[in-house]
Amino acid sequence: MIAAPRRPFSVPIPGRAPLVLGPRTLVMGVINVTPDSFSDGGRALDPAQAVDIAQAMQAAGADLIDVGGESTRPGAEPVAAAQELARVMPVLKALAARIDIPISIDTYKAEVAAAALDEGAAIVNDISAFEYDSNMGRLVAARGVPVILMHTRGRPQDMYAHADYGDVVEEVIADLQRSILRAEDSGVSRTQLMVDPGIGFAKKASHSVAVLAGIERVAGLGLPVVIGPSRKSFLTSATGPLQAADRDWATTAAVTAAILGGAHIVRVHAVDNMVHVVRVADSLRFAAGVA
Repeated sequence: MIAAPRRPFSVPIPGRAPLVLGPRTLVMGVINVTPDSFSDGGRALDPAQAVDIAQAMQAAGADLIDVGGESTRPGAEPVAAAQELARVMPVLKALAARIDIPISIDTYKAEVAAAALDEGAAIVNDISAFEYDSNMGRLVAARGVPVILMHTRGRPQDMYAHADYGDVVEEVIADLQRSILRAEDSGVSRTQLMVDPGIGFAKKASHSVAVLAGIERVAGLGLPVVIGPSRKSFLTSATGPLQAADRDWATTAAVTAAILGGAHIVRVHAVDNMVHVVRVADSLRFAAGVA
């Protein structure tokens, strides 16, 4: 069995213990506070239900919770900051007193990120890597919080028009290098940065498969790697047609591959099942002597 070495990191979080990355894979549970989530059809739109889901995720072993109020699936229409805030703020207010694990705010808007951080969020997850909102870099630098820089091209409405690559892994790495430089130019410390190669974003299924298979090369950027293959449509290129909610078995294979390739954090929907997958994949890493 082949497993890639995984560099250890300690990512500081103001007011909290740092994220210790490397000894084991961390599980990030996804909560989509939207009416049009591709994965669950709006199950977490009600704040009380979203809080129940987050508490269940923590009990099942999640290390992080990622809360988002705007769908960024391919073809999704943008949401105004006011609407996004109306969705996520009641959830964040309730979660602050009910869960102990760090919360990530999934947004590309500095206005939303600032309000979320004020309400207790500890990490920013920006699908645009500071490209959509030039104020985001300055905000993250000023707050000193960790940030996930994700790879995409274009906007959700037209991202597939930008899915044109030669060597997709090398081009994703090059784009991420530019995002890292943009973040550092904004005053963000390298110790705050994590990278996500953006499975399913501005990528055809074959591109996403290639990126997943090339995670070890992405890790060569020298930063913690976050990956989110959960329930995404690229999985059906291997399985045949499946509804999003029926893709958890396929997600299991993708998560295992990501971990063996050296990913530090996996972003998933079915936390209760994926925690077991992660533990087994980590045990394989330990057995291979590369943990």
